[in-house]
Amino acid sequence: MLQVANVTKKFNSAGSDVTAVSDISFSVETGDFASIIGKSGSGKSTLLSLLGGLDQPSNGSIEIDGKDIARLGDHALIDYRCKRIGFVFQNYNLIPNLSALENVMLPMEFAGTSKRSRRVRASELLNQVGITDEKQSRKPGRLSGGEQQRVSIARALANNPSLILADEPTGNLDTHASANVRQILHDLTRQLGTTVIAVTHDVTFANAADRRIGIVDGQIDPEWQM
Repeated sequence: MLQVANVTKKFNSAGSDVTAVSDISFSVETGDFASIIGKSGSGKSTLLSLLGGLDQPSNGSIEIDGKDIARLGDHALIDYRCKRIGFVFQNYNLIPNLSALENVMLPMEFAGTSKRSRRVRASELLNQVGITDEKQSRKPGRLSGGEQQRVSIARALANNPSLILADEPTGNLDTHASANVRQILHDLTRQLGTTVIAVTHDVTFANAADRRIGIVDGQIDPEWQM
């Protein structure tokens, strides 16, 4: 279970404090698909960075399965991101000179998984998201946008994370590919019990989630709570 309590994040800009996230509290049950919806500049991407341990809050706590990641040191945060979190990005962030299979294998290499096990699991994950046969050996430039995003989802699953964080995962996709990616993320929560939290400005995407959290000016918007 994810529990966010009174989280605030301030940045210093030109000698003055800017509050990107202000006193936010919410919870997401294990195995739920939650969306964080808000306009550009609302603070939703900052919040996602905090949940992923890419940044630390100025105040408040972020507990995942009872552990407050806001209190972890640098080495513990690296281990947390490697083993507990999977990231899915709007621009896919695939390594262009590696094949789809090799891109999915890479996080497992960092985690110390044997090469044979990495290859087997990467192929299984790609099959699971619909990247089959010879497409697994293709480099990202020979895959469509929707296929690249499926590869990035498979990569996010590589180390069996308890939480997947997706930043505008359908932002660069057409309607058909967006629906496919949305369904894949939703299925993960049902089939694997993985918690998925996706930042989006797409109302259709947000409404498909089990839980919807609206953000406006760095605060929870009660009108978007569900």
